[in-house]
Amino acid sequence: MTTTLPPRAVRRCHHPVNLFHSTVYFSPEFGEELAGVGVTDPHAAYFAGRAAAMGAVGAGAVAGTFYNFDHALIARHLPAVWETASPADVLAARLRAVDRTVRRLLGDAVDSAELAEAAELALRATEACARHARPLYAAHADLPVPDAPHLAYWHAATLLREHRGDAHLAALLSAGLDPLEAVVSHTATGTGVSPRWVLASRGWEQADWDAAVERLRDRGLMDEGGALTEAGAALREEVEDHTDRMDTAPYARLGAAGVERLTELAKRFLATAAAAGAFPRDLTGRG
Repeated sequence: MTTTLPPRAVRRCHHPVNLFHSTVYFSPEFGEELAGVGVTDPHAAYFAGRAAAMGAVGAGAVAGTFYNFDHALIARHLPAVWETASPADVLAARLRAVDRTVRRLLGDAVDSAELAEAAELALRATEACARHARPLYAAHADLPVPDAPHLAYWHAATLLREHRGDAHLAALLSAGLDPLEAVVSHTATGTGVSPRWVLASRGWEQADWDAAVERLRDRGLMDEGGALTEAGAALREEVEDHTDRMDTAPYARLGAAGVERLTELAKRFLATAAAAGAFPRDLTGRG
């Protein structure tokens, strides 16, 4: 397909779709449903919840596909978590959490024609996704599409998120950014996860963060004040442009009008979810 999309249309559409996907992992319902199948540690629940579509994988597969988590943290929980709950158990618990979370966050909009429309558009976009060299996407693409529109929309959002995410890792590797350098440089743009959240959730220590900052300074990508240099900002933009190029097909499948409509709907549902407290207030930023 050769449909021409407006500049950055892919990125603008993906952003609210991706953030809607992520709401479940911040929800109390996710922790409750995973605890219901015996997985009570928050790190174990997250790793199992996102990795279960790949089967009973170990720490190496998760480090490779999640990218910015310390392997040692992952290895404390995988593959041991599968002795507590099978991947099928975890996937079922995750879907129950999605149902409860989305119903709480969206309220009456769960049954709206607009949400059904968003699900239809997002699912149509996934028809142009490609499995090869995209392990997290490929694993999720083999899962059945739920019948209920709010679950179908979340499922499609997950497919679009993992399709772009797998490509994004290739772009980061091409840019020479290791897992923590990728996080540090993203945070320096002012839009990434805050250092506090990174250190609390991804297994790195402050010394690891400081070392990554030094490596970026040595490459001329970050200044002494912790801000990106002109070269650093240009590299981050190229990473996103590179990712856009590898993630164009699903959105080209919709065409410019379809992408504009999905973006409009996705922003609307994301705003509703955010207003209902979907995300921690201090999740993002440089602080």
